[in-house]
Amino acid sequence: MSQSGENVDRILASSVSGMTFLIIVQIASRLFTFIANQLILRTLSPAILGIGTQLELYFISILYFSRESIRTAIQRQPFHETSATANHDGSHRQISGKLSRTSQPQTISSQSVVNMSYLSISMGVPSAFIFATLYTQFASQEVSETPFYLPAVTITTVASLTELCVEPFFAVVQQYTLYKKRAIVETAAAFMKSLTVCGLFTWASWKDRDLGVLPFALGYLCYSLSLISGYYLTIPKLTSRWRFSLLPTKIRSSDKSIYLADRFPRHLVTLSTNVFFQSIVKHLLTQGDAMILAAMTSLKDQGIYSLASNYGGLIARVLFQPIEENSRAVFSSLLNSGEQHASNVSAAKAHLIEILQAYVMLAVFIFPLGPYLVPRILPLLGGHRWASPDVGSLLSLYCYYIPFLAFNGITEAFVSSAASASDLRRQAYWMGAFSASFALAAYLFLKIGGLGAHGLVWANIINMAVRTAWSFTFLRSYFYLHGNSLALAEFCLRPQTWIAGALSSIILARQGHDDTAYRNFVKALMFCTGYSLLM
Repeated sequence: MSQSGENVDRILASSVSGMTFLIIVQIASRLFTFIANQLILRTLSPAILGIGTQLELYFISILYFSRESIRTAIQRQPFHETSATANHDGSHRQISGKLSRTSQPQTISSQSVVNMSYLSISMGVPSAFIFATLYTQFASQEVSETPFYLPAVTITTVASLTELCVEPFFAVVQQYTLYKKRAIVETAAAFMKSLTVCGLFTWASWKDRDLGVLPFALGYLCYSLSLISGYYLTIPKLTSRWRFSLLPTKIRSSDKSIYLADRFPRHLVTLSTNVFFQSIVKHLLTQGDAMILAAMTSLKDQGIYSLASNYGGLIARVLFQPIEENSRAVFSSLLNSGEQHASNVSAAKAHLIEILQAYVMLAVFIFPLGPYLVPRILPLLGGHRWASPDVGSLLSLYCYYIPFLAFNGITEAFVSSAASASDLRRQAYWMGAFSASFALAAYLFLKIGGLGAHGLVWANIINMAVRTAWSFTFLRSYFYLHGNSLALAEFCLRPQTWIAGALSSIILARQGHDDTAYRNFVKALMFCTGYSLLM
């Protein structure tokens, strides 16, 4: 077998184990969050949940603008693993203040990504200051008068900066695919966060105290402290063996144009700059619904939508997010190895097709079954206080949004891994157009059409559909330039399956609570699906 083929097999084998551990992380963290939410939901008012959603948006925004572009750029750094698995002399020598150009390629590669990760920390301080100023200055009177509002914002700011200090550790974890260690650390951190939030709200209910959103803020802080403690106890023991430092160390090179300040690879800095400007628009699209809700609706409506999106997006966070994150790493490894063998492109395409086929099959089941099951299980999840027709219908509609979210996530993961700097700039322009279209559609649905949160879900569906269409156009062009092709027929199911799914959706929507009809049509759907796959 050729060296290229061995690399492809190694990357794909690593992706399987990595995806497994990432899914475990999401399942565990979401399970803890789900249990905590169920324990506090019956005593939590929609208004407090709405403010909690704003606080989460504030926390996510600081992290996103500080680290997302750097993480994307780091994934493009070629990794030379020859020395990563070699036996060293066991001396575990300390890294000097500078790495010479004769250092092993793996050592220089690892030190480069560690150095780059410190840019996230430096970007975090101004980002936190800007977002803190905007959030506190433009908060409504109802929000600002919430008990412990300003302490909660302060604690959340500290939590975000603390979590950014994890980036050097995270860079090592990603490059060496230490997904098992990541799973252990992040699962423990998620448990501590859920325990803190649930414990404080339970104590406040027992003592008849109003803590506002302070438990959410302290939950973020516990999560960040648990992350940095867990990584600090595990990762430094490995870096001495691999002979690079977790501190920003100089890299000596005869070519001064390769590195900025002898530490940061110029091509990664350039790429991260392009991705940063694109990420501004992408964040507006990704978190646009929360921003529009905060601007156009009441806290009660924000709380109801938050509940619907948390339950409706559970599958997306547990299943789709780990697949997307792991696939981005796979695509980056295959398509940025510096060799661009045809076998690498074919392997990346095969990986993409497998995921798209699985998503299509999942969509066939989600469309008919999701909206039918939601009204039945909602009273069990949120209690009668939340089991209103508005929440039930919103969750049912959200089921139709989930497949669009999945397809957009995996296609954009490929784009971010394969696109050149010029491609990313072109995508940023289109993202700007998509952002404007989404804002217009949301305004028309919410204000003109009077559809409320339902209109926002429809606007999100349209937004994801057009973004996926653009990404698919890029995919076809990319594969064509590399002597390959991509057609819808390669991952779409047979017409019989789509017909079965459509008929089941229509009939189940008309049957109400007729369990006999429900069981009959589920059997018919499964039969038709199985038949089409065998044909």
